[in-house]
Amino acid sequence: MDNNKIVGFLQKIELFRGLNDKELGSLAKGVTEHKFDVGEMLFRENGPREGIMIIYDGEVELFKSNPFGVELKLTYFSSGDFLGEGAWASNSPHSTSARALKPTVVFKVENDVLSKNAEISVKVLANITRVIQRRMRHANNRMVNPASQYESGSTRIEHDLLGERDVPAECYYGVQTLRAIENFNISGVTLNFFPDIIDALAMVKQAAAEANFDLGLIDERVKEAIVLACLEITHGKFHNHFVVDMIQGGAGTSTNMNANEVIANRALEIMGYSKGEYKHCHPLNHVNLSQSTNDAYPTAVKIAIYNSNIKLVKVLELLIESFRHKAKEFAHVIKMGRTQLQDAVPMTLGQAFEAYAVTLGEEIDRLNQNAKLFLEINMGATAIGTGINSEPEYPEKVLEHLRRITGMELVLAANLVEATQDTGAFVMYSSAVKRLAVKLSKISNDLRLLSSGPRTGLNEINLPPMQPGSSIMPGKVNPVIPEVVNQIAFKVIGNDLTVTLAAEGGQLELNVFEPVIVQSIFESIEMLKNGMNTLKYRCVDGITANEEHCKNMVYHSIGLVTALNPYIGYEASTQLAKEALVSNRGVYELVLEKGLLTKEQLDMILAPENMIKPRKMKL
Repeated sequence: MDNNKIVGFLQKIELFRGLNDKELGSLAKGVTEHKFDVGEMLFRENGPREGIMIIYDGEVELFKSNPFGVELKLTYFSSGDFLGEGAWASNSPHSTSARALKPTVVFKVENDVLSKNAEISVKVLANITRVIQRRMRHANNRMVNPASQYESGSTRIEHDLLGERDVPAECYYGVQTLRAIENFNISGVTLNFFPDIIDALAMVKQAAAEANFDLGLIDERVKEAIVLACLEITHGKFHNHFVVDMIQGGAGTSTNMNANEVIANRALEIMGYSKGEYKHCHPLNHVNLSQSTNDAYPTAVKIAIYNSNIKLVKVLELLIESFRHKAKEFAHVIKMGRTQLQDAVPMTLGQAFEAYAVTLGEEIDRLNQNAKLFLEINMGATAIGTGINSEPEYPEKVLEHLRRITGMELVLAANLVEATQDTGAFVMYSSAVKRLAVKLSKISNDLRLLSSGPRTGLNEINLPPMQPGSSIMPGKVNPVIPEVVNQIAFKVIGNDLTVTLAAEGGQLELNVFEPVIVQSIFESIEMLKNGMNTLKYRCVDGITANEEHCKNMVYHSIGLVTALNPYIGYEASTQLAKEALVSNRGVYELVLEKGLLTKEQLDMILAPENMIKPRKMKL
C-alpha cells in the first residue's frame, strides 16, 4: 500500500497521537500489511508477541480459552482498532487469542521498530500507558462502581422526568441508566456478566427497528443506524456499557433503558452525530418504538435462556461422554453394590458409571423440552398485552424479523394479556435445571463415598489429587471437586426456590419480580456449566479403580449369600450369613465346609459374569 495512505491512516490511531508527519512517515516504513481470511488466527494465546496490529479493514474477535478449552468471547475489533499493544511493553506471551470474523487487512508494526527511534518510542509508550490505564479502569469499575467510568472527565447533560444529570461523555448509556446504577447497587453482578442477555436485547431492538421501518414509522437512515449498532453489540462490542445490576426494581425497565440508550447513542455516532443528540435518534422515540419493557425484556430474556440452554447441554453431553468412557474402562471390575449403605449384591464398577451416564442423559431431553417453552413470546403486547401504542400489523412484522435474526422457531402467544403476566416457563425450566443439579449432587456424593479412606473407607476408586487437604494433617487429600459440585447444587436448589416464590408473587397484569427470576436462572446455568466442566476435566477423566481391593471386598462380603439363595434356599442362606458374620469367616469356605455345593458349582455361581446379570437358575 502507498506510504502516504498508510501515514494518513496511522494519524487516526490513538497510539500514534502526538507524532509529527516525519515521525509517522518513519513509522510507516516499518509497517507490513497482512491479510487474514475468515476464521484465520491473528495470534494465539500463549504465542509470542510479534508487534502491534492495527486493523485497516475487517472484523476481529478477541477470545480466551478457559482451563477446559471452552472459548470465552472477550470483545470485538473493527477498522481503526488496535490490539497487541502490550508487545512494546512486555516480552510475555499473548494472554488471549484473536480471530478474523471477516476478510481482514492488518498493519503490523514489529517490535524492533520503536527501538530504532527513541523519540517515537517515548511518545508511543506514553500512549500505550494511557490505553492500559483505561482498560484497567474499566476492569476495576466493573467491580466497584460502573458510574465512575470517566475517562476524560468531561460530561454531557441529559434529562428525564426527574430532571437533568451529567453523564460521562465517554459512556454510551444515558441518564436513566445512570440513575439505575445509583439506585440498584445490590448484587454487584451487572448485565455484562451475561453476554447472552445483551445479545438478545440487541436482537429484539433490531427486529423492532426493522418492523417499524416496514410500517413507515421510522426512516431508513435511522433504521440502518439502529440495525448496525445492534449488530455490533451482538458481535461483542460495547458490552462494558451494559452496567445495571441484574437485580433491580421496575420489572426490568432499567435493563431495557440501558439497551435503548447504548443503541441510540451508538446509532447517533454511526449517523455522524454526538452522543446525546437524541432529536436524531431517541432511546424511546426510536429504539423503543412500539415496545414496552413488559414485552421487550421478557422476549429478550427468553431468547437468551434458550441460547444459554444450548451451551449448558453441550457441557452436559461432554460430562456424560466422560462417564461412558469410564464405564467401558471399568466394565471388568467386579465390586459390591450397596443399598442403605449396606452390602447388597455384586456389580461392576462399569455398571455404576454407566448408570451415571444414563441418568444424566435423561436430563438433556428435560432441559430441551422445557427450553422450548421460551419460544412463545409476547412482542407487540406493549404494557399489559393490549398492544397500545403499536400498529395492528406490528406483532406479526416484529415476529417475522425476530425469527430471521435469531434463527429460532418463535411464535406469538395466543393471548398477549395472559402471556405478559405469566412466568410459568421460567418455573418449568428452573425446575429442570434443579433436577440436573440434584442428580449431579447425588453422583458427587457417590464419588466421595467410593473414594473414601484411603485406608479406612471404601477406597474402591481414586480421584485425581487436586490439592493438599489439610493445614494440620500431612498427606491428607480431599475430594474437593465433588465437594464444590455439591455446593453448586445447593445454590441451584436455592435459586429454584427463589424463582418459584418470585413467580408466585406477581400481581395483576405484570410480574415485577422477573429480574430476580432472570438472575437466578442465569446464575444457575453459569454455575452448572462451570461445575460440570470442572467435574469432567478435574475429576472424572482422571478416576482410577482399585481393582483387587474391589474384588476382595466382594468375596469377603456377606452379600454373596444373595447369589446362593436360588440354589440353597433362603433359610440356609440366612444361617450361612449369620455364621459368617459371627465367625468372621468367608461365605465361600463355609459353603464348601458344610458341603452345601461342590467347588465347581460354587465357582460357577460366583463367577463375576454370572453375578451381574440375570441367568438360568438350574445348575
